[in-house]
Amino acid sequence: GHSMTGAGIRDGDLLVVDRSLEAGDGDIVVAVVDGELTVKRLSRRGGTVRLLPESPGCEPIEFKDGQELTVWGVVTSVIHRVK
Repeated sequence: GHSMTGAGIRDGDLLVVDRSLEAGDGDIVVAVVDGELTVKRLSRRGGTVRLLPESPGCEPIEFKDGQELTVWGVVTSVIHRVK
């Protein structure tokens, strides 16, 4: 998709994901939401956990108490296709 173009991640890019890292506030993560993988920026502030897109017009995903967020890994590099 196009929700992370503001972070330099375009549709079709390859992501290097480190599953051994603990995701922290501000990290770009691969997460499982409703059974599907998504790439977003993790925000943990004031007890609120959100997954933030980096493109205008895309809505953040906010997790309420009791909702489960599974972070699959932390994005460490992006590989762009030239052609």
